[in-house]
Amino acid sequence: MNDIDDFLALLRDELGMAVTRDDLDKHLDHVTEWDSAHLVELVTLLERDTGHGISLPDALTASSLAEIYAVAVAGTA
Repeated sequence: MNDIDDFLALLRDELGMAVTRDDLDKHLDHVTEWDSAHLVELVTLLERDTGHGISLPDALTASSLAEIYAVAVAGTA
């Protein structure tokens, strides 16, 4: 994963979510098709694609897709 577009492609291709850049800053409760169960799968996919651990506590406190992306690129785990 190289950038935010790769992150969006991951959400679309791996999780089957129809998301766009407009969805990145929305609260997760307002993202169509988001389910909290997606978080565990997304963290696993992000770890695979980034090659480093993702802080699950930080991901759990994220309130938007943009915040989850920030946790993933920070690589603090």
